[in-house]
Amino acid sequence: MSWTEERVELLKKLWTDGLSASQIAAELGGVTRNAVIGKVHRLGLSGRTKTTRPAAPRVRKARSPSMPPRPVTRVIGNTALKLNVVAEQQVEAEIVPVRTLAPVTELFIPPEQRATILELNEHTCKWPIGDPGHDDFYFCGRRSESGVPYCEHHCSVAYQPASDRKRSKASGAN
Repeated sequence: MSWTEERVELLKKLWTDGLSASQIAAELGGVTRNAVIGKVHRLGLSGRTKTTRPAAPRVRKARSPSMPPRPVTRVIGNTALKLNVVAEQQVEAEIVPVRTLAPVTELFIPPEQRATILELNEHTCKWPIGDPGHDDFYFCGRRSESGVPYCEHHCSVAYQPASDRKRSKASGAN
């Protein structure tokens, strides 16, 4: 199949009429949708004057009675600095002392305790340190409790106590 002058003119007309590439390919015959799209791009044809979309809006399916209705969220104005205030139930903050830990980057692990992937087992800390793409990458390698993948320090970094999760859920923070 070759693009003759008549076929190119018909393609241009159908394209500006708003037909899809599949519809144009069917009308022309002997060409695929992709061939039509390629020719349209090579000709540099711009957007269309008409669309083939139906004028009527889509009809949404009715929700079944067993499904609860979705909550409606209403945003008025700038809410970036708005405080979350629980009107019906005031939640009093419980003062809990915060354990201070040395940042992970400041934790020095002696070279003899560091482990490669081949040296890891069920009793070594598997906390990765560094970039895996670099030669200086290693795992913590310190002794870990049985059944726990990390040493005591890295467990405190990796896991949030359940009481903190419950408290943040009750206060409405996610």
